[in-house]
Order: sequence, then structure tokens, then C-alpha cells
Amino acid sequence: MAQNATAAAAAGLPHPGDQYEIPSVEAHGSFDSLKERIKKHYEIASDYYYSLWGQHIHHGLFRSADETKEQAQANLIDFLLEISNGGAGAEAETGATPFPRPGTRVLDVGCGLGGTSRFLARERGCRVTGITISGRQVAMARQATAAEVAGLAAGGAGDAAAAAATADGFLAYPGGGGARFLELDAETMRAHFDPGPGAPAPFDCVWITEALSHLPAKEGFFAAAFALLRGGGAGADAGLLVIADWFKAPGLDPAREAADLRPIEDGMLVPRLYTIDEYVGLAEQAGFRLRGAPVDISKDVARTWDISWSLVSSPALWAFAISQGRDGLAFLQAFRAMRRGYANGSFRYAVMCFEKP
Repeated sequence: MAQNATAAAAAGLPHPGDQYEIPSVEAHGSFDSLKERIKKHYEIASDYYYSLWGQHIHHGLFRSADETKEQAQANLIDFLLEISNGGAGAEAETGATPFPRPGTRVLDVGCGLGGTSRFLARERGCRVTGITISGRQVAMARQATAAEVAGLAAGGAGDAAAAAATADGFLAYPGGGGARFLELDAETMRAHFDPGPGAPAPFDCVWITEALSHLPAKEGFFAAAFALLRGGGAGADAGLLVIADWFKAPGLDPAREAADLRPIEDGMLVPRLYTIDEYVGLAEQAGFRLRGAPVDISKDVARTWDISWSLVSSPALWAFAISQGRDGLAFLQAFRAMRRGYANGSFRYAVMCFEKP
């Protein structure tokens, strides 16, 4: 479907999205009802996400004009690792061991289809626990990980069914890393992983890409991340919180917010978009210390939505979205809003890293 849609876009055919009105913004209601809508969305749409974006359902960081979206998505992960080490070349300048070390315990919050979790386990030897609110995503992530582990273990000829998990649920990679996936609401992660009084913290890194914007109780997330991370170190020994997310530009007037941001918040099921400074304030309030300034990479990721808009040019896809109710149509029309928000400078994308003192 994606290849046919791309061909239609390249041929200059009319985009089917142009014939449908953008739904009027619908208030999200209570936080509980919003979470139910988010869960339902991912239960229905995850297979479609995979066909559209592949294993990584996040923005891509485009370093050159000829990069594929898959290369750009890997670039984003690499860049997050770079800022976690204090910026390009920082570990070489200081002589510090780069983050993450093999065996680093990572909590990947809002792990989606598990692409980042697999990357960190495979490429960096991390032991990654991915959590998502969607049971369908957990099933897809486990299946993809089992297939990858089996293939690597047998030189590409392994049987995914033979890739057995360890007693604690991890699928082990040949290089020593591992990944497991749990269906878990991020707002309950503190209680779920709490090791108890006096016990060591369970994680060395909390990693969250484009999921924090969905969470209603952001103060609670920062407090939970702080509680679950080990602290007291410096450099590669510090417990780290790594974030990539969507933001609104500061100082927007109400008309700009209504025109550019409300359709994104509505279609993408976001309670409200925060500014970069608001995230920094919440993290510091929870006890975190900023490791380097946040980096706005909006111009380098905006192409993601030009590509995505071309990929959703199948009339059958729009018909399916409409069959799912107004949320389905609002979701696809939010692609258009994303492009407009980036073009107008009202919608931003930034990455940041915090450490627990």
C-alpha cells in the first residue's frame, strides 16, 4: 500500500486527504477517557504504523537529502546517544567511557513496536525493558525481537519460535544485550518496578521518545523516572533520563495555537503541547540536573511529515480511517497539521538529557 501511495504522489495525482474536511476539534474530556482513546488507537493502528514507518514509529533526523526514512530514524537514536554523552566527541575529549556501557539497564517508555529497544540491545549491549499501553504493540515487539534474535544467533537462518526468553522475560542477543516488553501504563511504572525500601534502583537510564507528550500527568512521570533511576554518579556513571518529544514554540498567541496546534493535539491524542522550558522546569522540580542545553532539531526532522503525507495518499486508507470514526479522520488530517506547524515555526521537535545527581 505504501509503495502504491508513494507512486501516486510522485505522479502528481490529487491527494485524497484534500477532499475531506478537517474535523472540528473535540475536547479530550477526562484523562482516563483520553488514555482509553490512545490505547484503542494503537490497538487498531499499530499494524498500519509498521507498514508505513517500519519498526521505528518516531521522527527521522535527516542529515542529507538522499537518506531514507529508516536511515533517518536510526540517526535520531544515534543523536540521542550523542547528547547523552554531552555532545559530539565529548567522550573522546574527556576520556570518559561512552554511554551506554554493555549491560546498561534501560527502561524504554512508550516503546511502540520495540525498534529502539532492539537497537540498544543489539548495537550497545543494553538490557532494555520496553513498556507500552498497547497489548498489540507488545505482541508485535516480542515477535520482531524473537525473529531478530533467532536470525542473529543462527547467522540469519534461525527459527523465531526457538528464541526462548530468560526467566525474567528477556530475549538475549548474541552480544550480551537483551530486550523484553510489557503491557504497562507509564503512569503506573513507579509502583510496578519499585524495588522496595533500601534496594538498589532498577534502571540506569529512562528513555522516552515521542511518548511523554501523550501522558496527562507529566509531573508524575518525572517523579517516577527519578525514583527508578540510580543516582550519585557522574558522566557514564550517572542515571540518565533521555527525551525526544514534540513541543510548541514559546509565546504563541491564541489564534496561532488554535490554527496550528489544536489539530495536532486533537488528531494525535495529546492533552496539550508543552514548551521545551516547561519540560526542563518539571525535570528540575523532580530533582534532575540538565546535561547540556536542549537541542531543537525541528528543521532536521520536519521532512518526516512530508514523506508521511505522501505515504497516506491511498483512498482505501482514508476510507478505513473514516470507518473508525472521527478520531481516524482527525489522525490522518493531523499529518497535514504537522507539516503546517513545522513550516510556521509553531510546532517544534527537541531532544534533551538529564542526569540524577
